[in-house]
Parts: sequence; structure tokens; C-alpha cells
Amino acid sequence: MTPFATRTSRIVHRGFSTVRIDELDGPDGPFTREVVEHPDAVAIVALDDAGRVATVRQYRHPLGRELLELPAGTLDVAGETPIAAAHRELAEEVGLATDELVPLGAMWNSAGWSDERTLLFLAARTRPAPSPDGFVATDEEAVMAVEWHALDDLLTAARAGEVEDAKTAVGVLRAAARLTADDPTGHARDDGRERAREAGDGRRD
Repeated sequence: MTPFATRTSRIVHRGFSTVRIDELDGPDGPFTREVVEHPDAVAIVALDDAGRVATVRQYRHPLGRELLELPAGTLDVAGETPIAAAHRELAEEVGLATDELVPLGAMWNSAGWSDERTLLFLAARTRPAPSPDGFVATDEEAVMAVEWHALDDLLTAARAGEVEDAKTAVGVLRAAARLTADDPTGHARDDGRERAREAGDGRRD
């Protein structure tokens, strides 16, 4: 049983995220914590027939620069399941569709100050797809560039600490592990890694 108990909780901001201040009792007395409430999100490791991974370069205002990231998005459509959101984000952000999304587990983005969680998926085989009807990219996404990189290159970069976005580093590592393991039917899932090696260096389309 946790030794912490929330005494009071008050909302100080409501917007795309909600900020609240909690007062807690702990083992050595009372203290306060700021908590950012945010909807869950999805991120997808999506491979093409050459074994390359679809990524985007997106401007992140808190950093004042772009990051290389997996296609991802918030669960901000009422009643939408994570699987449906992943399919939608694939089409909207990188123009792809897939017949199968393999769950890669979840990750807490920053458990020290936010309840946001990202659900990761693998799309081992994708195909080009049109943007959903009525979708128009806006704000940062209006100038977001799509890049393709060999999975092994991203895996090496993640292990070297060169992939700065957390969901992208975790997603690439988990996808690589999944692709080199056997699936429940006993068929080896290392074809993505092999296609990645054959594709060579990551490059833009």
C-alpha cells in the first residue's frame, strides 16, 4: 500500500492539457505536486517493402527546434480506440495504411509530472494510402517532413543516444526485438530487419 495520500486537488488550467496542483501527505509530512493531465497517445513503427521506417521531422516549440519522430498522435477523437487512432495517424502523417498493427506495449512519457501514456504499435508491412477525407494538416504538421530510414540505422542511433525523442527510441528498440523473435504461429519475424539492411542508408523520398 502506498504511503502517500492526496489531501486536496485543484485545477489551475484547462486547455489541450489540464494542470492541477495536488497536496499530499507523505512519510515525512505534507508536500505539493503539479500534475499535467493529458490524453493518451499512439505511435507507430511503420515499415515499407524495403524495410525502411517512416519518420517525421516535427517542430517542437518547447525545444525551439525539430525532432526526428515516429508518426504519432493523441487520442483526441471521442470514442476512438487506440488501434483506430494508429490507423488514422498513419494515413494523416505519413500517407500509409496497413492490414496489421502489432502492439508493442505502452510507455509513460514523463511520470514525474504528467499522466500521459503512449501506446506503441508495429506495422511491419505498409502501403501508400490517401489522407482521410477532410483532413488538412495545420500548425506544426503543415510543414512536417516525412523521412525514411533503415531500421538498423535507427536502432544504432537509438542505442547510441542519438534518437532524442523518447517514444521513437523506445518504439524502435521494441520493434527490432519483435522483428527478430518468432510470432505465435512460429514464423520468424526478422524480415523487416533483412529488408532494412538491403535498403542501406536512410534517405528521403
